[in-house]
Amino acid sequence: MHIGIYGGSFNPIHRGHIALAKQILRKTKLDEVWFLVTPQNPFKQAATDLLDDEQRLHLTRLALSAEPHLVASDYEFHLPIPSYSWDTLQALSRDYPEHEFSLIIGADNWLAFNRWYHADDILANYPILVYPREGSPINAETIPPTVCLINTRLYRYSSSEIRQRIRENRPVRRLLPPIIHDETIAIYRKLLLPD
Repeated sequence: MHIGIYGGSFNPIHRGHIALAKQILRKTKLDEVWFLVTPQNPFKQAATDLLDDEQRLHLTRLALSAEPHLVASDYEFHLPIPSYSWDTLQALSRDYPEHEFSLIIGADNWLAFNRWYHADDILANYPILVYPREGSPINAETIPPTVCLINTRLYRYSSSEIRQRIRENRPVRRLLPPIIHDETIAIYRKLLLPD
């Protein structure tokens, strides 16, 4: 199978994440998209509002439970922290030799890709699927042949907006999958609004 690796904090997962992954599935030859819940992003080590790993995984699994071909994974929980994409992709290729893997990233990450750990090795060994992000224009003529720009809708949902809305007791119903709405609010209130 051809698997798209979609890594992130998913703090929390929201409708935009899911809609984007479904569009990428439709527009590519991927068989599945694996949501790799990241225990610690190298660029976000100072985050103080990061929900517990297992709770983020739980909400992601629940949110994807009715979505065929979208899979929540704790794979990076078992790798050294912080999680680097090169190490993760190599480990996945070793553990699942029957699968082919592509890396899914946003245009903002592509524009900073030269800062990534082993960026050249990733480019040489794995296809990269890049989806658009507002304010991150990419010139299609300048990208390497192993990189594919996927023309998906722009989703203006963000996990940070959800956390801020929960802090302010504002509604988040339009941002969250219904199946995780109530539990997400309850869990994040405990994190963000401690007694």
